[in-house]
Amino acid sequence: MTECIDPTTVKPASGSGTLTMYNRDCIKGMASLLPPESVDVVVTSPPYNLGIEYRSYDDRISRDEYLRWTAAWASEVARVLAPSGSFFLNVGSKPTDPWVPFEVANALRGVFVLQNTIHWVKSIAISRADVGDYPGLDGDIAVGHYKPINSRRFLNDCHEYIFHFTLKGNVPLDRTAVGVPYQDKSNIARWTAARGDRSDLRCRGNTWFIPYETIKRAKDERPHPATFPPRLPEMCIKLHGLDRCDLVLDPFSGLGNTAVACARLGVQFIGFEIDPFYFSESVERIRRAAGQAASGQGRHMQNSLFQKG
Repeated sequence: MTECIDPTTVKPASGSGTLTMYNRDCIKGMASLLPPESVDVVVTSPPYNLGIEYRSYDDRISRDEYLRWTAAWASEVARVLAPSGSFFLNVGSKPTDPWVPFEVANALRGVFVLQNTIHWVKSIAISRADVGDYPGLDGDIAVGHYKPINSRRFLNDCHEYIFHFTLKGNVPLDRTAVGVPYQDKSNIARWTAARGDRSDLRCRGNTWFIPYETIKRAKDERPHPATFPPRLPEMCIKLHGLDRCDLVLDPFSGLGNTAVACARLGVQFIGFEIDPFYFSESVERIRRAAGQAASGQGRHMQNSLFQKG
């Protein structure tokens, strides 16, 4: 596969948060382009090695080879991550191979500290009888999207993991940036006094319901077989803290949804995607998102370091 080492740079209409994409291998790209401790937040979802049909990547290599490759790219992430940075790693599994997320997390042990484990809930069913007299809930609900499994042994797989890694395990987070309002408003005074504020928001916790957008034509609207919605990296970046985030990295950019989140937030982005087709698709999506970014929403200026090429 021929790689293009020249960057494609998108400048949002707001004038802040330059978005830079490379069509090349992420290990080589990080090693040659990114200085040590230069990245504040990493949000990514590498191939899971579950036999997913990508256009140009073999997702059926041996588990040992896959874990060695995981350790190789993760070591580059560790090198470029700032001491106070956050690394959000999305890993899924399948019922016949449920160990992948845990083996990947274990492969990173010793390089990173697992500070938080977040459950990305893609679909959920809530029974009215289970929650009792809950405000706003008039009946049973079932929301979100999932791929149904025709099996007598396995349940439908409705969630994936987001592992929040840091270098020391002591990175402070902006928990209320992705918080939810208190249902019982009397708890505002009770639980916020210790924090010194009276915010109507509490920590969301480690279960995040983030559904996919409903689409009509999967091949046209979501041509990549395994990607997260932009809302997921947006929440990760906010949780880390926008005021401490000058550069976001996605080593496996796919359709560019982390970059789309950065365009919305006005944060500078650099990403790598090895497949030419996915790269081309991502650039178009990023350009559309950058054009839609609200003027004045972002606060970050471009860094000439990533304008090489």
